[in-house]
Amino acid sequence: MSADAGPRRLRADAERSTARILAAAEEVLAADPAATLERIADAAGVARATVHRRFSSRKALLEALTGVLNERYLCGLDQARVATAPPVAALYRLTELLFELKVGSRAIMELTADPATQMTPLSPEVTAGLELLFRRLHEAGEITATDTAWCFALYLAVVHEAAQLPANSPMLGTEAGDVGARADLTYRTVLAALGGGRPPAEPRAGRTA
Repeated sequence: MSADAGPRRLRADAERSTARILAAAEEVLAADPAATLERIADAAGVARATVHRRFSSRKALLEALTGVLNERYLCGLDQARVATAPPVAALYRLTELLFELKVGSRAIMELTADPATQMTPLSPEVTAGLELLFRRLHEAGEITATDTAWCFALYLAVVHEAAQLPANSPMLGTEAGDVGARADLTYRTVLAALGGGRPPAEPRAGRTA
């Protein structure tokens, strides 16, 4: 056995226990946002000291969950193929994925949200992916706005507001499922707001597989 096999095994064990803690934290905090680190440790099946060693405070745990959410955002950007797919198709697919993510991670998103924006802070990698998408939309003539930071800030604000609509809102119509209806509304609203009056392309005609 090599001299560094022991340290590698310890690191792997630490990574596995951290993953268990974060998974348990999502489940426990979704049911009870005020749950303690001790309850999360019990749900994860690890010693309470282990949780406190990995996360010195509740704030540190929420920061780690913010990182988990950003990884999911990155996965969504990759699945939407924001760098290679037709940009309107990438925008629509990303929008669908964001609403699916909101359904599955709503409680954690609320806990990790910045009070000023009501949204989870984005990592530089996620920000770069969103800027790339809106830059490509402008280059393709789909929008006229040129400030990519403002474009994706508006986009995320519309996603947030659409996610808050009740299921019976007339804004959502009756033809699509819940995620599809919210994606359609967001897609059309954002392109209309950023496109200088140009009618948005039909989203489903250009969707990626």
